[in-house]
Amino acid sequence: MSDVAIRVEALSKRYRIGRREERPDTLREALMAVLKAPWQRLRRGGASSHREQDTIWALRDVSFEVKRGEVLGVIGRNGAGKSTLLKLLSQITEPTRGRAEIHGRVGSLLEVGTGFHQELTGRENVYLSGAVLGMTRSEIDEKFDEIVAFSGVEKFIDTPIKRYSSGMKVRLGFAVAAHLDPEILLVDEVLAVGDATFQKKCLGKMDSITNEGRTVLFVSHNMAMIKKLCSRAVLLDEGEVREIGPTDAVVERYLGGVHTAAGGSFGVRTSLLAERRDPKIYIEAIEIRRDGTDPKRGFRPQDQLRLQIRYNAVKPIRNPGFIVMLMSHDRVELCRVSNMPISGYYIDQIHGRGQIEVVFEQLPFVGGRYYITVGVAQSKVEWFLRLDDVAWFDVESTDPYGSGLQMDTRRGYMIIPHTWDHQPFSS
Repeated sequence: MSDVAIRVEALSKRYRIGRREERPDTLREALMAVLKAPWQRLRRGGASSHREQDTIWALRDVSFEVKRGEVLGVIGRNGAGKSTLLKLLSQITEPTRGRAEIHGRVGSLLEVGTGFHQELTGRENVYLSGAVLGMTRSEIDEKFDEIVAFSGVEKFIDTPIKRYSSGMKVRLGFAVAAHLDPEILLVDEVLAVGDATFQKKCLGKMDSITNEGRTVLFVSHNMAMIKKLCSRAVLLDEGEVREIGPTDAVVERYLGGVHTAAGGSFGVRTSLLAERRDPKIYIEAIEIRRDGTDPKRGFRPQDQLRLQIRYNAVKPIRNPGFIVMLMSHDRVELCRVSNMPISGYYIDQIHGRGQIEVVFEQLPFVGGRYYITVGVAQSKVEWFLRLDDVAWFDVESTDPYGSGLQMDTRRGYMIIPHTWDHQPFSS
């Protein structure tokens, strides 16, 4: 038996953009389409060619191998082709050219909650979702109690899913997917959902899966988890493999590339087209300002930071939540803010162009480079878009305590005002 679990050879995927395929509704329209086709091809200048501006290559000539029992990380910026790669390997979509060989039973954690029906109970949806993900009824029977216990929704398991909160749906969906028993597991950023406690439980489950010797292809923007779980990594950029090798080296190249690619003002239309065929909203520009001055990327601890987000909502969005995450250089999430109801700042609806601004009154960070992730959502799990590393800023290393030592990320991430007091007890 070969020791190769996944072999990808020149795998490529091309999408047409900017126009929707027209389908005939009647026999007459179908016959007319056949008769018109030769003239339309001549007018376009070729029998099967599309104008270059009408197509985008989500993947182009991607080749690599994954050994049995290996955990391979897949990293890259938004629009690099990571999710497209997993969809091709999961046979959700067909490649334009190239091939992929999969040797073993495959399980895919591409979207939690796959197969859920709002009118069915949690119990019924466990069986439905498990079947969609490839589990047999006997397998679900055997693992049912473990799935429900992991999800933490025991009291509501016989309640219709439509009465679940978004967080409960996420927990149940991940619990089903995480208890698949495949030889090969494809994972696409499902660990970014749910609350902090459940995320920790998910990470523990992923850790145990990788220690069981299964073959895993793991897509994530969490570089700390990529380093922890993966022995090798592949870096995708604009649909092509830029580097593949030991995880630390590939992650360092990726982070180094982000230093030059991210900036104070960043346009994202091209990358969004590669990720979503019918977006409801675009982020057109991001600007970072200090104390109301011109756009800046250099700060000192305790400086004010203003982040301005210019958007274009091409379709009406009710109750939008703009989410901003401040990340460390190794992609540890340090702070997350949003205009969700918990923040007390509520937006009823957006449609068309506009701007939203969030002000961090005093940056608590030590010296180093920090990254900004921006997203728009309607609930905790329904993201309209998420743009990782869309911008960055630097904080100057200082000596806040007058000790002669500068504070940087070797000594943590934050400077929190504090005092010390010592009272020796008499013996």
